Amino acid sequence: MTRFSLRELSERFDLGVHGDAAEQVDGVCTLEPGVPGKLGFLSNPKLRGQLAQTRATAVIVTEKDVVALNGSGLIARDPYLAYARIAALFDPDRHFEAGIHPSATVDPTARVAEGCWVGPNAVIEAGAQIGAGSFIGPGCVIARDVRIGESCRLVAQVYLGPRVSLGARCELHPGSVVGGRGFGNARGPEGWEAVPQLGSVRVGNDVEIGANTCIDRGALDDTVIEDGVRLDNLIQIAHNCHIGAHTAIAACTGIAGSARVGRRCMIAGGVGIAGHIEIADDVVILGFAMVTGSVAQKGVYGSGLPLDEAREWRKTVARLRRLERTEQRLRVLERRVEGGPEGATGTGSQSGEPINDV
Repeated sequence: MTRFSLRELSERFDLGVHGDAAEQVDGVCTLEPGVPGKLGFLSNPKLRGQLAQTRATAVIVTEKDVVALNGSGLIARDPYLAYARIAALFDPDRHFEAGIHPSATVDPTARVAEGCWVGPNAVIEAGAQIGAGSFIGPGCVIARDVRIGESCRLVAQVYLGPRVSLGARCELHPGSVVGGRGFGNARGPEGWEAVPQLGSVRVGNDVEIGANTCIDRGALDDTVIEDGVRLDNLIQIAHNCHIGAHTAIAACTGIAGSARVGRRCMIAGGVGIAGHIEIADDVVILGFAMVTGSVAQKGVYGSGLPLDEAREWRKTVARLRRLERTEQRLRVLERRVEGGPEGATGTGSQSGEPINDV
């Protein structure tokens, strides 16, 4: 069992120590009720009252919450971030023995560096290169000339298409497809004809790609995912998109071809982003928004109707459908007030409709 003293953790992650620095923990836990021998954390001030009752051996807190701590703890500017870094030390899935499973198929021209694991039924094609300390899980397919950096983790059933490149410390979850064919088609006299997708996908360092997320390869140039991007499950990123560094995108978002998303953006679930548009850095897009044009300034954006009781929702939709007609009538009224030509007709529209019901 892996154990760390509070002193070791404080030195490793540059944290302060409150209480007994020799106290040891062998895992993490919730604040309430807490577990003896484990480390909890407080990031929500509303839960401050739980500090006095927690059974956790130690708790990560901010400087201002130390006074409420009943026992030992670690002091961090951001307790949740400190917890995330420490919790990784206790993740059993991160540990593996190097080797190649007998059922795996590795082309003689592929290069697998030291400290890697290639799991059952995995396939590594010609010219592929796997960086040191990487984990290639069961059923993964690494196509020809792929480049994978150091300490990457492909959990299971991941497909990397030809010439895809991954930076260091990337994590790809089951069913993700990086470098599949982009959706390029030309209409011919007898139907659709496929446009060859000759580019690939370039993924930076420290990128996470969720389960069943698909990133298409480019038609000519590459699709690009910059450093530190976080992609949730079930996301579609079409060919030749460019996602800026440290952007996070939640599940079920779809991004059409050649769209560019800036750095440090946060895109909520179910968002639709049109192709060939640009989104600036530091933009937040709320759930189920439809982004049909470029966003030039940072800020928070949303669209769509929030949930409402069904009858009220129908009334709102009905009003929206009447907006154009209402706008036309309002324009007529404005001209009447200004003494325009419609004022002389006494009608509410060009067809002579009365306007007394505006």
